[in-house]
Amino acid sequence: MKVVILCGGLGTRLSEETQVKPKPMVEIGGRPILWHIMKIYERYGHGDFMLALGYKGEVIKDYFLNYHAHQSDLTVSLKTGDVEYGAPTAEDWRVGLVNTGATSMTGGRLLRLKSRLQDQGTFMLTYGDGVSNVDIDALLEFHRQHGKLATVTAVRPPARFGDLAIDGDKVERFAEKPQAGEGWINGGFFVFEPGVFDYLENDSTILEKAPLERLAADGQLMAYRHSGYWQSMDTLRDKHALEEQWASGNAPWKD
Repeated sequence: MKVVILCGGLGTRLSEETQVKPKPMVEIGGRPILWHIMKIYERYGHGDFMLALGYKGEVIKDYFLNYHAHQSDLTVSLKTGDVEYGAPTAEDWRVGLVNTGATSMTGGRLLRLKSRLQDQGTFMLTYGDGVSNVDIDALLEFHRQHGKLATVTAVRPPARFGDLAIDGDKVERFAEKPQAGEGWINGGFFVFEPGVFDYLENDSTILEKAPLERLAADGQLMAYRHSGYWQSMDTLRDKHALEEQWASGNAPWKD
């Protein structure tokens, strides 16, 4: 089954990092967050990826073009240019790298993949900046059981602000804002049938607006509720939090 990852956004709120690289290539623990996302799917047996490229897509292309060499021992014949690879540790992935426009919106990027996906049956899609411990097997089973065109993984937004109880100038209580106190939001990790292409119009189509709104109005969009871990990397604060979790050895999305 194809797994589409949207990799074309500008990542303006991470401009300190994204001036020189696309957002999916911002590193967590020495690896691009894109790699971490792909490992989530690999854990459930999925290794056939299609990356929808845009802003600085050449950086992502270069990364995967050189991936096998970087993960292997090399013997280079300087006279002939021949290279022998030894002890490779690269993942068994097939990675399609498709330019989907420098300014295309999320729905437009997906629409540009129509010819590559419409005859492939069910496919999955997510964003190139969010990790989770979502159960992909359970997500797919949920999608197959309801028989609709689309499934979105609904998640609780992570806590961002401390909750203060103040008496005069004295802080009586400080606690992280509880995650369960928030509503459900779009967490990515979609499952789609090819019929969703009928809801996409052009490069300017924003997947999260008219297409998903129309799918919902037509009774074709279902929500898989994931109450576990989910985190998007929107800001430097998010990146640093993900770095800390990875460094601790207990990153929730890893296992």
